[in-house]
Amino acid sequence: MTVRYVAAIAVLVSAYVHLYEWLNGFRHDNVMGPLFAVNVVSGVVIAVLLVTWKHWVVPFLAFGFGATTLGGFAIATTSAGLFGTHEKWEGAYVWVAAVSEAVAIIAGLVALSREYRNTPARAREHSTVAG
Repeated sequence: MTVRYVAAIAVLVSAYVHLYEWLNGFRHDNVMGPLFAVNVVSGVVIAVLLVTWKHWVVPFLAFGFGATTLGGFAIATTSAGLFGTHEKWEGAYVWVAAVSEAVAIIAGLVALSREYRNTPARAREHSTVAG
């Protein structure tokens, strides 16, 4: 369960950084603004689910959140940019977000592997979201 808390904190830190950036200018960007808002909301939802719902899909969401957010930033730092946005690996908030997203990726994968190992094979075969 400790790894889930680490993943939850990492996702919340990334969500906070995106909220800060959204409040300080990205909300005026027609493309990146809504994406930052979605990042904030999904980060909070995933963090809450990590500590309240013991299911394999939640650590997978933490992994996916970290991977897509960090991947999106990495693409934005290339010469092509991301939706016309060009970023640099500069500034404290950039590094705080990048580290928290890397932690979310690793903690999500560790928690996912633990969920898989601790779930009986029969339950894994018949596990669905609907029941």
